[in-house]
Amino acid sequence: MSAMNSPIRKCYLAFVCLLCSASFSSESLAQIAEDESTVTYPASYFAEYGPVNAKDMLDRIPGVGSTTGGGSSSSGGFRGGGGGGGGRGFGSGSGSSEILINGKRTAGKNNQTSGVLNRITADQVDYIQIIRGTSGELDVRGSGQVVNVVLFAELDNSSLSYQINADRSRDSDIAPGANLSYSNRVGGFDYVLSAVAEPRYGHKESEENSILGDFSPNDRVIEDSITEQTSYDLTANLGYEFSDRSSARFNALFSQNDNPTKTRRSTTDLTVMPNILELQRDDIPGEQDNWEIGGDYETFLNNGDRFKILFVLNQDNRGRTRERFEIFADGSEEKNLFLESGSVTEEEIIRSSYTRDIFDGQDIEFGIERAVTTLDSNLALGVLDSTGNPSANFGGLVAVALSNANSIVEEVRYEPFLIHNWNFSSRMSLESTLLYEQSEITQSGDVSNKRDFDFVKPKVDLRYDLTPTIQLRGSIEKIVQQLRFSDFVADTDSNDEDSNFAAGNSELRQEWYWSYNFNAEYRLPNDVGVIDGQIFYHDHRDRIERLDVSVSEDNLLSANGNIGDGKMYGIRLNSSIRMHMFDMPNLLVSTSLSLADSEIRDPLTGQNRRMSHHGRGRASLSFRHDIPRLSLNWGASVRDNFDGNTKIYDVDDLLTMRAEPGLSLFAEWISPAGTSWRWDARDIGNPEQCSDRTRYVGRLSAGILEEIEKRCSIRGLIMSLKITGTF
Repeated sequence: MSAMNSPIRKCYLAFVCLLCSASFSSESLAQIAEDESTVTYPASYFAEYGPVNAKDMLDRIPGVGSTTGGGSSSSGGFRGGGGGGGGRGFGSGSGSSEILINGKRTAGKNNQTSGVLNRITADQVDYIQIIRGTSGELDVRGSGQVVNVVLFAELDNSSLSYQINADRSRDSDIAPGANLSYSNRVGGFDYVLSAVAEPRYGHKESEENSILGDFSPNDRVIEDSITEQTSYDLTANLGYEFSDRSSARFNALFSQNDNPTKTRRSTTDLTVMPNILELQRDDIPGEQDNWEIGGDYETFLNNGDRFKILFVLNQDNRGRTRERFEIFADGSEEKNLFLESGSVTEEEIIRSSYTRDIFDGQDIEFGIERAVTTLDSNLALGVLDSTGNPSANFGGLVAVALSNANSIVEEVRYEPFLIHNWNFSSRMSLESTLLYEQSEITQSGDVSNKRDFDFVKPKVDLRYDLTPTIQLRGSIEKIVQQLRFSDFVADTDSNDEDSNFAAGNSELRQEWYWSYNFNAEYRLPNDVGVIDGQIFYHDHRDRIERLDVSVSEDNLLSANGNIGDGKMYGIRLNSSIRMHMFDMPNLLVSTSLSLADSEIRDPLTGQNRRMSHHGRGRASLSFRHDIPRLSLNWGASVRDNFDGNTKIYDVDDLLTMRAEPGLSLFAEWISPAGTSWRWDARDIGNPEQCSDRTRYVGRLSAGILEEIEKRCSIRGLIMSLKITGTF
């Protein structure tokens, strides 16, 4: 843990206490319209801030959006409506905010509603609702809260918005980008078209120092890696109102994200005197693109019942060829590694539902979802071997036979569901869900396998408005996690230079768990802010982590597999408060604190330990200060993980990860013409991302130390300038 961590945490905890105590005694801002479960922000609420688009408006609402405008908020955040929570298909997760446009969500998983917010101009927004209750009228279920952005129905004029931006990296590289969006409404037809070129240039410098099992120096590895990437996206969001009862929407996305990477590596052998220096370079012309189309149709019958059908089709294509060359003193080179991987992932989802009122204050929704997910994956490994026959298909090197390297994995899933919503009163509601999942997973190619699965997935969500500003919520849910199909097949291992590939596991089962949650939310009077907390307990079954799949003691291998049952529990505390107690109502401060622990029995060692990839928690503090008289706003955020507890266990090594606190700043000026000039600085101070890898002779369980590698990487300060406006 870095020396900065302890003071930051002490200041952070003291600041949370200050916010909680001061906010109760503060005077309030002008009262906004609200009832027991819904808070409404009219467009006039945001006028003094001069927002350019709908996302700018959400960022000014306590507990919603991002305080600094750069991502999801520490005290909630939001996501689009195309499914979430790591779940399956269109199923709604819990905890985050769902975003709706005119009460509808986007039928998409990559092309989500949250991305549309940047393309909706502020003058198109009539009002924004924060809906904390449940209802059959909502287009989503089971979310922590629903954010509904309602547009002017009578707005029949077009709008063209633009953004010109550039990022400057730590190595002085300047990567330009642009965003052009056109929206219009003609009668019942509305559409948003956009083209985006987003710079994703990456420069990473790493240094690794290792010692042997007897603690003598081993080697020092220095890497310099540059990824030349720009993401090109074309999106279309169309909608048509056939009548006041029927409507349809269609969405499309195409994205090109090639990420060619070049790496130079120097390795100094410290075991001999004088030290020996080895130079290498990697050439990785990565290619990737994806597309998605989705749509839905909804109609209300004469008796008020609702029928809806929606679909999503998408495809993700990835190709990666890594060639490693050894560089000699005379400048000549020799290729010693060829590693080629490719994958095509396709998904087809269709869902239909019927909703009707059954009794006073009660409604029921029933329907079915069908999803087909397919992965076509291949992997080829070639090495420098004087005893084998070189092949042009393996980069002129000798082919290495890999198990499960070429496979097609397909899952066909059916999920009928029944959702009952019961509003006992204006203050209490209960949502009960029963889903039955039946799926078939087949694998063909190098491995042939076929298995059937079925799950009954119940959920209950009870909400009680103790007062118009205090809501209590409890939920119990059985969650079945989405499988990563790449775990079924052999794949590249980019996390360990000493390991070229990771084995696949054709016997994987879905990981699932019981989720128990209790939430409390207090919306301070008159929009001063929001304080919320959550206590959770997860009872995990068939947890997926690394398993020993070695077929030989001379060649230890591991793969992701089901290692057994475990548990996870913790608490999350968030606050988003305007500093009216200091006579600074336009200063919005958001804080977040998460504490967690977990336990599972390790199949590699037989010991109880925490789950891999799960640390002890994190903390963040951010603020936004609007100065309307100067048409200026600025802010900052700092985030910090609790280091030393995020570990990854493998058959022959243990990886511990840690990171220094990250600090970001921004400043934005809105010109008299309504143009936004925004400057951002991310990762100020060049925080390091570090890991300690402990390798063992043979299996981890034997405990015979072979090597300890300490590696730290820096991506460094990135500054950006964004100019955003509308015509």
